[in-house]
Amino acid sequence: MSALSVDWTIPGRQERPGSVILEPWGVSDREAAVGGTAGFAVVVFGALGGVVAYLAGVVGLRELRRLRRVGVPVRALVRERAPAPEDRTLPPRPLLQFETEDGRVVEVFSPVPSTARHPLPDGGFVPVRYDPADPRQVLVDGRERAGLEYGFLALGVLVVLGSITLGAAVL
Repeated sequence: MSALSVDWTIPGRQERPGSVILEPWGVSDREAAVGGTAGFAVVVFGALGGVVAYLAGVVGLRELRRLRRVGVPVRALVRERAPAPEDRTLPPRPLLQFETEDGRVVEVFSPVPSTARHPLPDGGFVPVRYDPADPRQVLVDGRERAGLEYGFLALGVLVVLGSITLGAAVL
């Protein structure tokens, strides 16, 4: 070994054939490639998850606006349903029963649960809007849960931005 050369080998470390030491602390080019691949995978899957969350918010808001615009307003009877053993939703969602413009009686699960703040009492009536093309699509007036859809939008944007930032820092 000459006086100007530096020995970067780590005592007790066995190098694989074809491996080159990139850093003085012992990261080989193969290990760096594996770390880069894992980082790339995290960035890609994070960005895809963010895009899916964003799209879920967009679709939910579009559906809310569509039902507000084309939905037929009616009053629906709230009916409590007996919980099945496999029911694990808490709180349980009651059934809503209403009559369409053409005289059909439709019974659907409420899209929102009954809460202490906004109860849906058994035997009571609530204003709903239903889609005339598909009466099973129901919106309970005043309980649209638009905040949830905006939450998905914000979460999606934050996750995509975080993935881009992580990708710029790591890759």
